[in-house]
Amino acid sequence: MTVEAAPVELTVGPPAHGGHCVARHDGRVVFVRHALPGERVRARLTDARPGARFWRADAVEVLEASTDRVEQVWPEAGPGGVGGGELGHVALPAQRRWKSAVVGEQLRRVGGLDVADVPVHGCPSDTDGRGWRTRIELVADAEGRAGMHRHRSSEVVPLTTMPLAVPWMDVEGLLARRWPPGGRLSVVAPEHDRRVVLVDGVPWGERGPDTRTNARTSVREQVTVAGTEHTWRVGAAGFWQVHRDAPAVLAEAVLAALEGLGGMTLVDLYSGAGMLTRPMAVLAGAEGRVHAVEGDRRAVRDARRNLHDAQGVTLHHGPVAEVLDSGAVPSADAVVLDPPRVGAGRRVVEQVVALAPGRVVYVACDPAALARDLGYLADHGYRGAQVTAFDLFPATHHVECVAVVDRA
Repeated sequence: MTVEAAPVELTVGPPAHGGHCVARHDGRVVFVRHALPGERVRARLTDARPGARFWRADAVEVLEASTDRVEQVWPEAGPGGVGGGELGHVALPAQRRWKSAVVGEQLRRVGGLDVADVPVHGCPSDTDGRGWRTRIELVADAEGRAGMHRHRSSEVVPLTTMPLAVPWMDVEGLLARRWPPGGRLSVVAPEHDRRVVLVDGVPWGERGPDTRTNARTSVREQVTVAGTEHTWRVGAAGFWQVHRDAPAVLAEAVLAALEGLGGMTLVDLYSGAGMLTRPMAVLAGAEGRVHAVEGDRRAVRDARRNLHDAQGVTLHHGPVAEVLDSGAVPSADAVVLDPPRVGAGRRVVEQVVALAPGRVVYVACDPAALARDLGYLADHGYRGAQVTAFDLFPATHHVECVAVVDRA
């Protein structure tokens, strides 16, 4: 609900976590999307409830542009459009400066850590912020047209383009088809395997549902990490990193953080299908052990297949907190955490501390959750946080971090 029908003129301030910038209107904080720091814009208020602590707005006209502004790489994600491309109007180097400032601010304000802004590194295949997604989620509208939800809305907007997807996904063909109204599409297109399309969990081919008992519902992911080629089999409906370069980038960052710990006991929490577990097992070697803990049944099924030939790996199925409470993992020389967006939380952090690892490596897709959990670790004597950030989500506000802390 808005209190003003006409756009308001705003002078835009610094970026904030969530993909918007901070401005003020009549003394009230306004979070503005589709703007850049330092710009003067006309903005349409999208959420301006009386008495609210802050308002939300979309910049719809730029009066004074930043030198970092570029043509939106995905116009359908522009003002009033779908979510998922909120920084598409920002030059790629400036996107990374934006994310660097946000990560640093969250670590300082939420985690109480004494850190400067964290540099954000790009990926080898990124040139203009397009062509990186190997996984997309779509929903069909009432006419069967594939689209996405309008930002902060349940309304489905039919799409004509999806430039963030890898070119071999053939998004144009998907968007030209008609699908079951209301159907949810999961599209997976690895670099080294054929595309899989699921509609409400059912595999689909060119002629409709594929009801064969051997219809493909999983894909092969092939990645070279630190000179070793690994292959995973992952359910198309399961979790895997969406950026084409992300598995190698993150696994190599984790291995670098674990350097010198070969032959020791390593723990991989929220291990999924084993994306980090396999490279960790290579590092641990014949004399080491790796405990992998995952709660999702489908991911564990994939992990058992992916880790069947990995030496020294024990896979534990169950919620991380419950597995650690059970004593199934008695101790660790180092712990790696790769939790969902909400983070690990105080209980799991305290359980990690109880394992007495000398080093903790935390992979995070949300800087606020990371900052909170690093603060908890600092309270238990794990200090000297070294944080590296990676731009695994160009044209969006999302950023991936790898943090390393050691026991004092």
